[in-house]
Amino acid sequence: MIVVMQPQAGEDQIQRVIDRLIELGFDAHRSTGEETTVIGALGVKKDFDTGQIEVLEGVREVVRISQPYKLAGRRFRAEGTTVDLGAGVRFGGPEIVVAAGPGAIESTEQIDRIAEGLVESGARVLRAAAFQAHRSPYGFKGLGERGLRMLREAADRNGLRAISEARGAGEIEMFAGFVDMIEVGARNMLNDDLLDALGASRKAVLLERSPGATIEEILLAAEHVLAGGNYQMALADGGIRSFESGSHTTLDVAAIPAVHRLTHLPILVNPSRAASRRDQVAPIARAAVAAGADGLLLEVHHDPNHAMVDGAHSLSLEQFRQLLGELRVIASAIGRRLA
Repeated sequence: MIVVMQPQAGEDQIQRVIDRLIELGFDAHRSTGEETTVIGALGVKKDFDTGQIEVLEGVREVVRISQPYKLAGRRFRAEGTTVDLGAGVRFGGPEIVVAAGPGAIESTEQIDRIAEGLVESGARVLRAAAFQAHRSPYGFKGLGERGLRMLREAADRNGLRAISEARGAGEIEMFAGFVDMIEVGARNMLNDDLLDALGASRKAVLLERSPGATIEEILLAAEHVLAGGNYQMALADGGIRSFESGSHTTLDVAAIPAVHRLTHLPILVNPSRAASRRDQVAPIARAAVAAGADGLLLEVHHDPNHAMVDGAHSLSLEQFRQLLGELRVIASAIGRRLA
């Protein structure tokens, strides 16, 4: 359930409500907005008498939540969540943030050249994989921790924030030393051990929707992180599995406004995962921004035809620069701006 405090409620009143909820066996999670404070009370108590909380001083109302996700729901933080990566880079709010980079870190020269190109185009976030997972055991496995160090150094040299994907709970400590945001890839959306460990950390999290998952399922996955006390997280959508063979996945554009209605978490879109060819990436990206996406994840390479991973749907630096110019026009038309 959700406890909504009066706008004028003092700290002592808020703390008394929290203490009473804990005394009654709930886990209490506080969210302070511009006008009021909301307390999320977690715990299965079907016959609980909400009057025990409603009579407390400073309480405006107590709302039972029927959805299985409580902290991820829009009611918990009606004004929306802003995920701050530092250096003025924020997911959520009026700015649309583009995170871009190669499918895999190949060398210092490669990641540096791409980072420099991103900065010239106006991008703020460098995203690249240091570890690779393949269906085949013979594919490029990535450079591992050495690649993460290259990512961090390239980002720092160019004034960029850094994002990379972790595969398991045991990697979190290593990643936390190199990146500003840890990505949970689509294949790990239901990895409870990883999600719970990220909840216990305070590093920003980017959770990507599995192609076979519903919106409710990704919000339940996000609940694992939020329940651990880590509210610095955003969602990402790279499309859902369908019968269509003309693209890798089918981008669920309708999911963007639906997610905004159901949750306070920012939603990013990954056009590169949805596309099977690079000429599909820009149209998908334009559609995502027009539909209200808070950010984009784009694969970009200085020489995509010779990329070791995902070259077929990676944009060249020139294509990326042109796309960002188009996106600025679309963002302006809907009352937003490109970061």
